[in-house]
Amino acid sequence: MLTLIKTDSANPDFISLVQLLDQDLAIRDGEEHAFYAQYNKIDSINHVILAYAEGKPAGCGAIKQYANGVAEVKRMFVRPDFRGQGIAKSILAALEAWAKELKYKTTILETGTKQPEAIALYRNSGYRQIPNYGQYAGVENSLCFEKEL
Repeated sequence: MLTLIKTDSANPDFISLVQLLDQDLAIRDGEEHAFYAQYNKIDSINHVILAYAEGKPAGCGAIKQYANGVAEVKRMFVRPDFRGQGIAKSILAALEAWAKELKYKTTILETGTKQPEAIALYRNSGYRQIPNYGQYAGVENSLCFEKEL
């Protein structure tokens, strides 16, 4: 059974999952990891969704304001032993619903070309690729997406 909860970035389960995410990204991104890591700090994220499966923290995701009416999806991760069960899709849907409650009109996100599972998730969830925004402009290993809510 999957349970989703709303919390913030001070939650110890979120911190633990983000550490696993960062370990995975360090391997995937290699030398570029430091560039991306500077934009993935969690100290100011107030809107986190945690997924629990079998009573264990299985995955997470977050949103934070990017611009007026625009929420950025951040720190999406599902532990390898829980992948393939639709957990990421459930987390993303919960984040989008929360963004709507908070009166956001659009969600945006950045993912890496070395994360094919994430790219497939976002495309299958109705996101369309957009030009790289903000700090990701001109970064060839980044892909940016958006979805109108």
